[in-house]
Amino acid sequence: MPKVNFDILLDFIQSKTPPLIGVDISSSSVKLVELSQAPNNSGYIVERYVIETLPKDAFFDGNINNLDALAESLQRAWKRLGTKIKNISVALPAAAVITKKILLPAGMRDEDLEYQVESEANQYIPFALDEVNLDFQVLGPAPGNADEVEVLLAASRKANVEDRVAAAQAAGLKVVVVDVEPFAAETAFSQIRAQLPDSAEDKCVALIDIGASVMNVNVLRNGQSIYTRDQQIGGEQLTQQIQTMFGLSAEQAEVAKRSGSLPDNYESDVLSPFRESLVMEIARALQFFFTSSQYNEVDYIVLAGGCAVLSGLDDAVATRTQVSTMVANPFALMTLSARIKNRQLQADAPALIVACGLAMRRFDPS
Repeated sequence: MPKVNFDILLDFIQSKTPPLIGVDISSSSVKLVELSQAPNNSGYIVERYVIETLPKDAFFDGNINNLDALAESLQRAWKRLGTKIKNISVALPAAAVITKKILLPAGMRDEDLEYQVESEANQYIPFALDEVNLDFQVLGPAPGNADEVEVLLAASRKANVEDRVAAAQAAGLKVVVVDVEPFAAETAFSQIRAQLPDSAEDKCVALIDIGASVMNVNVLRNGQSIYTRDQQIGGEQLTQQIQTMFGLSAEQAEVAKRSGSLPDNYESDVLSPFRESLVMEIARALQFFFTSSQYNEVDYIVLAGGCAVLSGLDDAVATRTQVSTMVANPFALMTLSARIKNRQLQADAPALIVACGLAMRRFDPS
């Protein structure tokens, strides 16, 4: 059996980390967030953030296609951020990571636990173990059995990790943590949960992150994920529809979409049908949750990702699902540094949820 390297290159449970910047690398942009801790550990301070658009050829089919272009964008973003910190945490998309909850005997020594996890991993990973980075987290006692512990296993092909590390190194940055995007979003969700009535205790909250090409649905209860699903819909479809309708290039369509400089019929002919298709996909995703779990309702919907701020989307989702719906802002309870423009941050906040969660890794307890 090959020896697996349990190191920081796939680490969602690393103990106390050095000062770092959260870096969310998506197919359309890189997003950097730097947080610090308020005096007396009374909360967080948003020090800086930046969003840098990626060239269209940087990613293809969800994988890094142009490492040099990604490295250049990372370097530009870091310079715009204006920080001295070069340590970063990044995340892999859920589709690039195999996760599995397993049960193991309680009270095992660390080295025995590692060996047992390695043995179990052979059953669930369709690659040779020397081709993957592997990590695990002990979640706690197994439900209803004090003699076992529940362990979360995560593995990804080394190429997925190495490409991000290489791009960071080429940009003069150092990767110290590699997380998984839904786990990073869950970390940031702790800041959103505090904004809900009674912190949504014993309630089901659907965190719906609508990115450029994928909509990730993560249903959480008491801060723990109980269901996840990806659906192929996102903001790129809206950009393509703008291109087709108004005869624009991809770059022109993206700029026009963000600046609001589109013809009067944009709302009725393009945005409204796209918004309706998003609402239908969200309702469909919730039905999948109901049919595959013990639950038949969600109590709150939280919209994240770049599409969350589409005009009228939150109201349309609430009307269709009859569920209280809000747009995510993980920074709402944080203090803003003088260099942060509050109005702009509110507009950007839903797209920064993964980067925020990655930035919060700086404060993991030792």
